[in-house]
Amino acid sequence: MKSPALLAALLAAAVTMACATPAPDQTEPTGLQALSRLALADAALRSGLPASALQVESADAVTWRDGSLGCPRPGLMVTQALVPGYRIRIRAGSELLNYHAGARGEPAFCPASLAQAPLPQDLRR
Repeated sequence: MKSPALLAALLAAAVTMACATPAPDQTEPTGLQALSRLALADAALRSGLPASALQVESADAVTWRDGSLGCPRPGLMVTQALVPGYRIRIRAGSELLNYHAGARGEPAFCPASLAQAPLPQDLRR
């Protein structure tokens, strides 16, 4: 059995460590902001337009119907389970570029001909 003095010292050390942990930087972009920046960089390369000429039309947390993340490709084997992730849509002139991501991945360009809508919000669980 540990002595009361040892327990008090351990508790004091834990409190000190918790207090010493710096608060998150409020200027640090959120995950969705960081993903949007990655999508914007790719959209600038794809479109040939400067990033300043592009506009994020929407950036949302979504639930994809399966592991294809709303961008099924012929011959691609994917999990048949709901997948949390993100959809980012970028306006590049008259073109709308779709970027899809899983919760832990980077956004990937999805051609309009393949892009599928995520699960409607009222069906997500």
